[in-house]
Amino acid sequence: MRQRRVLFLCNANSARSLMGEALLRHLAGDRFEAFSAGSEPDRPHELTLAALEKQGIPTEGLASKSLADFAGEHFDSVIVLCDKAQQACRDWHGSSDEYLYWDIRDPRLIERWDAYEQAVAEIRHRLMLWLEIKGRDDFER
Repeated sequence: MRQRRVLFLCNANSARSLMGEALLRHLAGDRFEAFSAGSEPDRPHELTLAALEKQGIPTEGLASKSLADFAGEHFDSVIVLCDKAQQACRDWHGSSDEYLYWDIRDPRLIERWDAYEQAVAEIRHRLMLWLEIKGRDDFER
């Protein structure tokens, strides 16, 4: 069975979408290829990397990328984690079988360290539910 391709999107690709990419690789890397991008990419935020590493989630290889880097590519699922990225998806020249919108608060806008840990926990929770559904889909095919 081929790996499903999943693209996580947010504005800067410095926090939430990188968390999604790292978490999916950690939780189900053998079943999925995880990628992330931003509509206005910045660089990985140091607190993003620290929050992931604190939970034992590998961060090597994580880098901010532009949504334009994935033009013309197809993904099984695109998971959008902010309003700005949702707007940018309208202009993106790629395709997906499934678009999901998860409203995750941007930890960069909250001036507290634990905001990053909360974002990781929320994305992990949603991914676990989503992976459970995907597992059922595989079983029913």
